Amino acid sequence: MQSKKQSLKESAVNVAIGYIVALASQLVVFPLVGVQSTFNQNLKIGLYFTAISLVRSYIIRRYFNKSEIQNETKKA
Repeated sequence: MQSKKQSLKESAVNVAIGYIVALASQLVVFPLVGVQSTFNQNLKIGLYFTAISLVRSYIIRRYFNKSEIQNETKKA
C-alpha cells in the first residue's frame, strides 16, 4: 500500500509528464482546429488542466488504495 505522500508524489510525476505532452499537443492541435492562442496562453491552459489532473489522479489513487485495504480486511 502507498502512503498519501507516495500517492501524491506519483501523481505529480505522472501529471508533470502529462503537462509536457499536453502542451506539445496544444501547440499542434489548436491551429489545426482553428483555435488561436499565444504560447503564454497555452502555458496557462495547460497549467489549469494539470492542476485538475493532479487532484483527479490523487483522488483516484487514494480510492483504489482504500479499496485494496478493505478487500484485504475482508479476506482476513
